[in-house]
Amino acid sequence: MQRILDPAQIEGLTARSVPRLLAPDPARLYARRAARLRALAAQDSLGGYLGFAAAIAAAQHEAAAAIAPALPDPAALARAREHGMPPLPAQGLARGAEWRAALQCIVGELARSTAFPPAVAAVCARLRDAAPAALEAMATRLLAADGTDPDPAAAPFVAAALQVYWSALAARLDVAAFAPTAPSATCPACGSAPVASIVKSAAPSSGYRYLHCALCATEWHRVRVECTACGATQGVAYQSIEGGPAAIRAESCDGCRRYRKIFYAEHDPEVEPLADDLASIALDLLLADAGFARASANPLLWQPPG
Repeated sequence: MQRILDPAQIEGLTARSVPRLLAPDPARLYARRAARLRALAAQDSLGGYLGFAAAIAAAQHEAAAAIAPALPDPAALARAREHGMPPLPAQGLARGAEWRAALQCIVGELARSTAFPPAVAAVCARLRDAAPAALEAMATRLLAADGTDPDPAAAPFVAAALQVYWSALAARLDVAAFAPTAPSATCPACGSAPVASIVKSAAPSSGYRYLHCALCATEWHRVRVECTACGATQGVAYQSIEGGPAAIRAESCDGCRRYRKIFYAEHDPEVEPLADDLASIALDLLLADAGFARASANPLLWQPPG
């Protein structure tokens, strides 16, 4: 009797031949994200906001070139591997002051622009003048990821600086620092949630789905046709806007009623998970109307002060 395998099982059988982890490259990551956001801004009704996000990404590129944070000591990395824990835990890692230097670089770049509403400059000035202890407290609340950050106007700027800091750390990790664990719904480098997933088009990962960490930009393999929130393989569906780009869908789960977007590089090689997630808010509205909730947030969604 022949056994018929579903696509997820087929992918799982051959997953050993593709990289399990893809480390971020901060020297290219933020410049590419900024370019993608600028391109999307030119063709989207949310162009003004996407242009603002592009400016943040461009400032992140400058900040990434200016900091060089130190990795945890080898003993700490070894303990994390031994216990199957992320080597750079977002909640628990002793942050160096470099993340605050990245923040000052980012708000300095944004404050010099005259292209954005006065509210942007006001938030930048507030963050520039804030005491280190206040910034650390803000970062701790933001990294708790419980949806209760009391300063939504400042949060994207703080998140942008933390992204720069954690991606710089993750880029320097050796694969030996990672625990040999089963595929996870959280980042194996920092333990954060993914912002979305992307199906690659370039070898050796062509055709394989990777989750993209919202914090450190590490990508890790996860089989397709599987809910990335609860792990279910039944009741998973793919939603899109009729007539919309073939590269953008939402992977929804009837079991947990959550979804994450999934991007297909074969249809558009320029897709970038965080940027394209921001630019496809119409798909979020469609899923919300259908009773689905996002499985995790995009850290660069900005709420101006009321």
